Amino acid sequence: MTAIRSVVLGCGSYLPQKVLTNAELAARIDTSDDWIVQRTGIRQRHIAADDEFTSHLGINAARAALADAGVDAQSIDLIVVATSTPDNTFPATAVAIQNGLGINHGAAFDLQAVCSGFIFALATADNFLRSGAYKRALVIGAETFSRILDWEDRTTCVLFGDGAGAVVLDAQEQSGGTADRGILTTHLRSDGRHKSKLYVDGGPGSTRTVGHLRMEGKEVFKHAVGMITDVIIDAFKATGTSADDLDWFIPHQANKRIIDASAHKLHIAPQKVVLTVDMHGNTSAASIPLALCVAVRDGRVKKGDLVMLEAMGGGFTWGSALVRW
Repeated sequence: MTAIRSVVLGCGSYLPQKVLTNAELAARIDTSDDWIVQRTGIRQRHIAADDEFTSHLGINAARAALADAGVDAQSIDLIVVATSTPDNTFPATAVAIQNGLGINHGAAFDLQAVCSGFIFALATADNFLRSGAYKRALVIGAETFSRILDWEDRTTCVLFGDGAGAVVLDAQEQSGGTADRGILTTHLRSDGRHKSKLYVDGGPGSTRTVGHLRMEGKEVFKHAVGMITDVIIDAFKATGTSADDLDWFIPHQANKRIIDASAHKLHIAPQKVVLTVDMHGNTSAASIPLALCVAVRDGRVKKGDLVMLEAMGGGFTWGSALVRW
């Protein structure tokens, strides 16, 4: 029995030029490089320029993904952008990216699931492609989290950075088995009871302001590992695979301790884990595609590899995607 799979044709990424190191932060607030590295694994992050918007980051990542895929922008008929830091309340940042790419057909919209956004966007585009509604999609994670940080709060401002990553998905007929290329399964979860543990204290419908990110770090850590492993186990069950079958584990890059604990609980070998949190910090919805592109560019991820993607974000939201490269 055949099936339509969303096959990844290419990926691309973009990081702002400005790099903010731990040492530079330590000169501004009460922290140190040792403190940040020990607790998070982060050594630096990129910060968007004043005239650089989320859409600009997304456009650059999208162009890189299109070039990597070897396809023309006009072949794209669906754009899904995961972001919590849109250029405007409306219209969607996806529309700005669509226009920047010179595309004026098909559909483009934003999706908001915070750090899980890219997984949610990937699942959404996959369902549209498998239904036959669209043929080729750009899925983009783009964030300028530096705009919503309280730079006096040392517990949060050291964690986040800006960036964008994108993939091109193409609807292709496959055999219907786990040897197929493309997205094999996705699993999404949400639980609004945990809002107060990770949220932004503003918004047009409440405070009429943008607000700042607030987080109860210990509470997030406490829930993260269990939630992450839950959706990964679901992916294994759905496909009849296991941790031993994985070639690569590419998690949301929020905190090295969470990543290490999750891999250990799932019995995923350390050498299969892709880590970029030290270079980028937590870039929310951009995190997974940025890490994915690093591993593709350096030759680790190859055609036919089985790759597990996972994330957890504010809300809480969490999800997984199992992809055959």
